[in-house]
Amino acid sequence: MTEATEAVRLTCATCGQGNRVPLARLGQGPKCGACGEPLTDARVAELDAATHDKVLRDGLPVLVDYWAPWCGPCRAMAPEFAKAAKTLAPGVRLMKLNTEDHPQISARAGIRGIPALILYRNGRELARLAGARPAAEIEGFVRQHLR
Repeated sequence: MTEATEAVRLTCATCGQGNRVPLARLGQGPKCGACGEPLTDARVAELDAATHDKVLRDGLPVLVDYWAPWCGPCRAMAPEFAKAAKTLAPGVRLMKLNTEDHPQISARAGIRGIPALILYRNGRELARLAGARPAAEIEGFVRQHLR
């Protein structure tokens, strides 16, 4: 199978629809076949209970920021997380999950403090990083664990 025919499964963070995307098209702005939302556009998408587990099983690595709106360090890190998303796309998707809205998911993930970053690939946790970080550290963390 060549790179032109190899594909990855990407779940739309907006509608939860699974999409098959050729690897060669990852950088060309693929959109969800159901709702038309971009799949790899370097924006940080908000996950919910319906999309969290689906996205983690996708073919691309996913870095999830577990946060809450009342958390000062979480809010301070948000722009840095967005910068890292622009640098790491389209090969890594960056997502956020509000732990206040979804306590059952954060409990299942073993989140004891926020902000907490967890890197997943093919449904498995690869690594986690605690505390607010600048974009460069977030990018370095991801690259280190995806080698």
